Amino acid sequence: MRNLIYYIVYGIFALFSLLPMWVHYLISDVMYVIVYYLVGYRKKLVRKNLRDSFPEKSTEELLAIEKAFYQWFCDYLVETIKLLTISKKEIKRRMVFKGAEIVDEIVASGQSCAMYLGHYCNWEWISTMPLWVSSRCQCGQIYHVLENSIFDRLFLHLRQRMGAVCIPMAETLRRIATYRQQQIPVVIGYISDQVPFWNNIHHWIDFLNHDTPVLTGTERLVRSAGHAVLYFDVKRIRRGYYETEIKLIQRDPKQTKDYELTDAAFRLLEDSIRTAPQYWLWTHNRWKRTREEYNLRYDETTGRVDITSTVEELKAKKGL
Repeated sequence: MRNLIYYIVYGIFALFSLLPMWVHYLISDVMYVIVYYLVGYRKKLVRKNLRDSFPEKSTEELLAIEKAFYQWFCDYLVETIKLLTISKKEIKRRMVFKGAEIVDEIVASGQSCAMYLGHYCNWEWISTMPLWVSSRCQCGQIYHVLENSIFDRLFLHLRQRMGAVCIPMAETLRRIATYRQQQIPVVIGYISDQVPFWNNIHHWIDFLNHDTPVLTGTERLVRSAGHAVLYFDVKRIRRGYYETEIKLIQRDPKQTKDYELTDAAFRLLEDSIRTAPQYWLWTHNRWKRTREEYNLRYDETTGRVDITSTVEELKAKKGL
């Protein structure tokens, strides 16, 4: 039954994907009116995130960014579905990678690469990178398995169409070790701007005017494995066209200090966002974990973080 449901869902999305891009964008324009004006999808959160991130901007400027974000967000949705059927020739016209020779040179030396990127511009189209780099390497991305198995299967197909592989987060170390044993250099993408769980918080940075907890597992992994570290600076040239500039952060990560790579990647991501803020995922509740609550949850005696108690219970325990 699950296979039947999957093929029905896949067929519907594939038929929609076959429509010309101008039809996709016409549908996106209609979606924008519904999502922004009628439904108001997460509008309160978006406004709070923008206001707190850019206190120097006027109300008119923030409103313009807000509307531009929702217009792009609807475009992102239809562009993602287009990945189901778009040809390699067409996607190479629409998603250009500048500096791919950097990756080829690193791979030719036998070294693997780690790519820092964020939920910025169309991150799903980054999966087309295998069309631009040497076939000697295996491109891939770390991903969270979706709860809905039908859509998890659909997105796996969509993200792997152009030769990349999706690696579940829990299997990252094992899969990278396997490629290393097989002497296959890998070029792996890590979306860095996700919210860490309480017990995975080890480092805080100033990011978009917020005291922000950040994931540091990527840094620990690449320093241990000796992967060259890159940043993908994605720009939207015009509707349906993106350009990704590949920037080298560090060729020898083992020579860096703790959190140096993480800090560098987030500085570059913030630069990208400040240049064109409408293309970041503002509907994401990025700052739901605060240092104040973390300090409540952290036990200095044991070094453990309480992830089950409510804030009220934590305050009671500490006599606050």
